Amino acid sequence: MDFENDNRRFESVYSNKVKAGKRRTYFFDVRRTKGDDFYLTLTESTKRFNGEGYERHKIFLYKEDFHRFRDALSETIEHVKTELMPDYDYDEFTRRHQEWEAQRAAEDAAAAAGEDAPAPVESEGKIESEEDMEW
Repeated sequence: MDFENDNRRFESVYSNKVKAGKRRTYFFDVRRTKGDDFYLTLTESTKRFNGEGYERHKIFLYKEDFHRFRDALSETIEHVKTELMPDYDYDEFTRRHQEWEAQRAAEDAAAAAGEDAPAPVESEGKIESEEDMEW
C-alpha cells in the first residue's frame, strides 16, 4: 500500500465536535475505508489532570449498526431523562455555556478596544471560568 492511499484511509470526510466542559470533548468523525465505504468514530478526549496531553477513548461504528445504535442510545437517554432523573434541567449546561461564551467574548472585545472588562453576566450560578460549568 502506498503512502497516499494509507493517508486517505484515515481521512475524515466529516467531523463534528461537542465541547463538554473544560476538560472533555467529544468528536464524531466520518471516515473512509480502503473500499470507499464509510464508518463513524466517536472519540471522547479528556485532558489529563497533570496537564500533559489527553486521554482518548474511541468507538468505531459501522453502517450496519447505525440504526440499532441510534435507537439504543435514544432509548437509554430517554430512560434516564424520564425514569431516573425527571427533575433535572438538561438545558442548564447549554445555557451556562452560552453565558460563559458571551461573557468571554465581551471581555475579549473590551480588551481589544483597550477598555475595562464588562461586569459578569448574572445568572442562577455565577460563572467565573469554564471550570464552573462542570457537572
